[in-house]
Amino acid sequence: MSGTLAIARREFASMFRLPVGWVVIALFAFLGSAVFVLTTFHAGTMASMRAFFDVAEWLLLPVVPAVSMRLMAEETRTGSIEPLATAPVSDAAIVVGKYLGGALFFVCLLLPTLSYVGVLWWAGEPKPDAGPIIAGYLSLALLGLVYLSVGLFVSSLTSNQTLAFLGTLFILILWLLAPRLRIGGMPEWAAQGLAAITISGRAREFAKGAVETGDVIVLLLSAGWFVVLAYLAVASRRWR
Repeated sequence: MSGTLAIARREFASMFRLPVGWVVIALFAFLGSAVFVLTTFHAGTMASMRAFFDVAEWLLLPVVPAVSMRLMAEETRTGSIEPLATAPVSDAAIVVGKYLGGALFFVCLLLPTLSYVGVLWWAGEPKPDAGPIIAGYLSLALLGLVYLSVGLFVSSLTSNQTLAFLGTLFILILWLLAPRLRIGGMPEWAAQGLAAITISGRAREFAKGAVETGDVIVLLLSAGWFVVLAYLAVASRRWR
């Protein structure tokens, strides 16, 4: 456990030692602020974060892959994965530590958006309902965990950060668009299975204040599944 936390702290700190960390924070702050101002912060609009949460799954697309692309790929590129693998920590500790470090940084990405809530509370009339806002942030956190787990897995497969970024982006876009890509003649059971594992639209349901247990389970299982795949990818290096 101590090894996992040490790796998480190291990964989290490294995000702020490199320009990419600050660039990612600035990018998400800019995109989120643009959406908030254009859709919410003007006269006659209900004091709600719903419009922001409605597009959250797309807002995170260029941001989270930029965070995850270096989690394992950078270690492989620089060769530091070898001493890390021979350290007295397990492969699971390495993968989970990397994931936790990225997750902590993702929390830092969300912190500036709390200012939107403050603005709504100050200027909105009537005051915004806290329930949908809390549920919306829960959806952002869960989506971020899913996106980050996909990025961790792809990053564990390559030493090239650009490929890790593009591969993660491709998988996430395909996953989000999957419900709209139903092939003609697809069996009903296959269509239902596709709908069951999709992540598209789940954040919008959260933003309405409806936190469905099924949605939470799907998102958590999805994140866990890709973390396991990342572990298998890292562990397979010992088997070669």
